[in-house]
Amino acid sequence: MPTLFTKIINGELPGRFVWTDDRAVAFLTIAPLTMGHTLVVPRDEVDDWTTIEPDLMGHLMTIGAQIGAAQRRAFDAPRAGLVVAGFEVPHCHLHVFPAWGLEDFDFRRANSDVPATELDEAQSRIIAALD
Repeated sequence: MPTLFTKIINGELPGRFVWTDDRAVAFLTIAPLTMGHTLVVPRDEVDDWTTIEPDLMGHLMTIGAQIGAAQRRAFDAPRAGLVVAGFEVPHCHLHVFPAWGLEDFDFRRANSDVPATELDEAQSRIIAALD
């Protein structure tokens, strides 16, 4: 059975993409820690990041670094956070988000009630900062 992320990647569910290539995608989460919180996801369904092919993990990290730099510019953040948690969806993914302090890493503070217009704006800002 395809994962939630595979359904987003395949266009079966909506997603606000900021990056796509033949090996990975990146799209905004609907429950961000901070505005612009993006998930970097391999197209291949790999559950645990410790079992992912090293070259693919390196590719995900390279994308994550580029998105993190764009988030810092787009949201004037001093840092970009990176977390690999893997409990929410059984499909490896990197959480990349603008960060102002350690409190921004607390998943209990994720906001699952963000208006679609704010998510659309965050997507536009990240894409513009990636260009």
